[in-house]
Amino acid sequence: MEMQGERRIPAPRQAVWEKLNDPEALKQCIPGCESVEKTSDTEFTAKVRAKVGPVSAHFTGKVTLTDLNPPQGYTISGEGQGGVAGFAKGSAKVALEEEGGETVLRYGVQAQVGGKLAQIGSRLVDAAAKKVADDFFRNFTENFASAAPGDPDLPDVPDTTLRFFAAGALVVFGVAMYFFLT
Repeated sequence: MEMQGERRIPAPRQAVWEKLNDPEALKQCIPGCESVEKTSDTEFTAKVRAKVGPVSAHFTGKVTLTDLNPPQGYTISGEGQGGVAGFAKGSAKVALEEEGGETVLRYGVQAQVGGKLAQIGSRLVDAAAKKVADDFFRNFTENFASAAPGDPDLPDVPDTTLRFFAAGALVVFGVAMYFFLT
């Protein structure tokens, strides 16, 4: 299985690099992830519950980072065992490029699956892998959006209050324009 993609993340490259190497951030973003532990500067272990078509399993895996070029990218290699469901192994090249205050993350994945996973068909496995990638990047991007600090000079105001003031401003503007034009 091969998969390539590109995602825009609304954060500086250094911040994206740090989150990609933060076990807690990864745990929050990986669908079905139960744990991520950093065992060294270049190795992680993880436990993930996954379902691909009719096959559901707990996977335990190990990931190794190579070709490190902080904060520009690296290669991720890993393998996971899912008991009778089978195994998955592969690698991904990740490149981070800063563009106008955002980071463009490009990736290319090559993976193999075996056991029951291989028996259910490559189309189903490919679709499941694409969904997991989409969910991960959506979660990863939302992680940055929710962590973005607001303007420190402005108080936190509920949306309904803002709408009320916006409507009031429009009414005042309309009345002023009426008197100005007549």
